[in-house]
Amino acid sequence: MEYTKLIVEKQEAVCVVKINNPQAMNALNTTVLSELDAAFTEIGNDKEIKAVIITGEGRAFVAGADISEMANLNQAEGEAFGKRGADVFRKIETLPIPVIAAVNGFALGGGCELAMSCDIRICSTNARFGQPEVGLGIVPGFSGTYRLTKLVGMGMAKQLIFTGKPIKADEALRIGLVNAVYEQAELMNEAIKMAESIIANAPLAVSFAKECINEEYDLCADEAIAYETKLFGKCFATQDQKDGMRAFLNKEKVEFQGK
Repeated sequence: MEYTKLIVEKQEAVCVVKINNPQAMNALNTTVLSELDAAFTEIGNDKEIKAVIITGEGRAFVAGADISEMANLNQAEGEAFGKRGADVFRKIETLPIPVIAAVNGFALGGGCELAMSCDIRICSTNARFGQPEVGLGIVPGFSGTYRLTKLVGMGMAKQLIFTGKPIKADEALRIGLVNAVYEQAELMNEAIKMAESIIANAPLAVSFAKECINEEYDLCADEAIAYETKLFGKCFATQDQKDGMRAFLNKEKVEFQGK
């Protein structure tokens, strides 16, 4: 598919998705959301891709949803727009392979929500995060209240959402919203290095691990432990487990097949 607001590049087993609407600070409108939806459908169907990096072109990762598109929506239209964004971000969150957000600048509103739908977030020193929706008379609409609370806790999530004030990269790191902070020039190199370190492992095991963590979070302890045990057992039906353990015992290098 040809994209007008995205740049999608495969670098061997890593796919880089860059939101490319810099004149609008990469704002999320219907076109961008539709292209993200299509891109992640294609990525999910491409068995050669083992990890994804999302970033933005220019000064912003994503500076928010497109306010000009939202301003005149009625209640039903507003709910539909929110569902559209939430559905796309859920697709990213549940993709069987890891997704890394390389936040290169402003990640506000829908941009912060997009980053939170990824498995891992790293950012540059100039990054800014926030949920400023209440200053526009709305609440976060792309699952921000849910994911922010999971990531930073209820008290901090309420503070960020109620005040609408953005935070800098070092504060995002302190509260656990991001995993690491790098100089702008090093951000993509570090994202690629992280992706490569992930895909060096057994791809099915990484996928099962992602499924475990995502699905177990809202389960009670007994259900979560049972879920993990089931997927642990499922690993022993894979060739990757046979190859990985054989290589370990024989002190050999392993090349996982994803089978």
